[in-house]
Amino acid sequence: MKRHIFSLLLLSCLTTSCNNLLDEDVRTQLTGSFIGTSEGLEAAVVAAYQPLRQFYGVERGMTTTVFGTDIYMQGSDGSFKYFDTYSSQLDARNQYSREIWNNFYVGINTANAIIERAPEITNMNDATRTIRIGEAKFLRAHHYFVLVQMFGPVHITLEETQQVETESGRSSVAEVYDVIVTDLEDAISRLPATTNDWGRAVKPAAEHLLARVLLTRASSVAAQPTDYERAATLAKTVINDYSYTLLPDVAEVFAQGNENNPEMIFAAQYINDQIYNGDGPNNASRFVLMQYDVEPGMKRDMLNGTPWKRFRPTDFLLNEVYDDRANDVRYDKFFKRVYYANNAATIPQVNGAPAYSVGDTAIWLPGVELPASVIESKSYQVLTPSRYTPKLYPSLIKFDDAIRPDNQAPGVRDFPMMRLAETYLIAAEALMMSGQAEEAAEYINTLRLRSARVGDTPEETEQHRQAMMVSPDQLNIDFILDERARELVGEMFRWFDLVRTGELVERVREHNPYGGGNIQAHHVLRPIPQDQIDRTTSEFAQNPGY
Repeated sequence: MKRHIFSLLLLSCLTTSCNNLLDEDVRTQLTGSFIGTSEGLEAAVVAAYQPLRQFYGVERGMTTTVFGTDIYMQGSDGSFKYFDTYSSQLDARNQYSREIWNNFYVGINTANAIIERAPEITNMNDATRTIRIGEAKFLRAHHYFVLVQMFGPVHITLEETQQVETESGRSSVAEVYDVIVTDLEDAISRLPATTNDWGRAVKPAAEHLLARVLLTRASSVAAQPTDYERAATLAKTVINDYSYTLLPDVAEVFAQGNENNPEMIFAAQYINDQIYNGDGPNNASRFVLMQYDVEPGMKRDMLNGTPWKRFRPTDFLLNEVYDDRANDVRYDKFFKRVYYANNAATIPQVNGAPAYSVGDTAIWLPGVELPASVIESKSYQVLTPSRYTPKLYPSLIKFDDAIRPDNQAPGVRDFPMMRLAETYLIAAEALMMSGQAEEAAEYINTLRLRSARVGDTPEETEQHRQAMMVSPDQLNIDFILDERARELVGEMFRWFDLVRTGELVERVREHNPYGGGNIQAHHVLRPIPQDQIDRTTSEFAQNPGY
């Protein structure tokens, strides 16, 4: 890549513990000599986390990973719909490819500076130095992993850039994965198992990420014979050797105020401070909401959120992925089914009297078609699937954020990047792909049983549990992909999952009415940003098809 003189916003982290996130002290116009001090290095380490807040939970990251897939398509509002339609506008000049590329390379350069400078600092104890280098390698590996998945062969730079350089080239996918794997192996050897500073990388987060990396590499041109086996071993280590556990109620994983829970391994952190959050405010809660606020009996409020109507569930997600709602509670836990009236002024009148009162049901989404007589018997609006539109559809509530300062403010919640449910899914897929279907089914069933419906009697509960169990011969890559959608919907995995399994083109054609007619084989990679190519004096090839 073309190297830049980076103007780093470095946030120094105090070594004292805190309950939610790294304490920050904003500094600008920092000199290279400052980074060479203990205080400066601590600031640089926190700065290396910043690209996470420019990708996870923000529009550029969610646009490029959530919709344009088989489970999410465009709603009525928003720009960048060409990521869903795969039209000719998805070219090398698109803003989001450029920003993702630049943001992660800034983070990589910051990590390079930390790794190079840390050994030279004299007023830092060796234990802290070891951990900070481990954090930098974890982050550098993460940044390169996103880049190689999105763009394929990319430029590798493992040295700090302190001046403008215009020569660069694309290293092979195998070489990029070698850097990622080596960095994560070193991070695992350096990082502590736990930390008092929620938000810092720890050893199990590095092991989880390496398991995800190996699972992805295993189906790439850089595949190694042991990738699936190693991915399974690492995932099982995270599951068995630490204190992480699946919460009994999957809804509690996403309960506001419970972000740092025993299922959460690592998260991108946000607070109510835009200077800290950077140029990518967490708006995840807004993108997946229907336009409830103009419907009868309703107005916009903090509890129901700010509906930006960016991403709409596909029929495939609603009708096939979540087809078993009798036994599996995840649709009920993840999607809003009832809106309660909060606007007396727009409640419909019946014979001169309000049809219902504030606090009563105003909108019900039963999730299935109902007889006209049932619908007509209700005093409130019944929104059945045949009445869904680009503005009205089931809202994903995983990221609901009711404690923002106001309806115009961005989110303040941490965004989940790694949680134990995904670890179970990685273990299951890696075991299945390495011929160990029986053990794979055990991990799948453990996860599925967590979401088995509780019946009115123990006998009913057991019936639901038995219905949730799958046998080894039911496991294949399509089942795994559907199970990942059921559990991880909206969590920024889907585009990556479809690409690494070779299913993107087929599934978009089959299940996404906007992108299905346009998507082509080359869309498994994003275009290299044109300004990267234009500003590089050496040849820097564009991805095929762009």
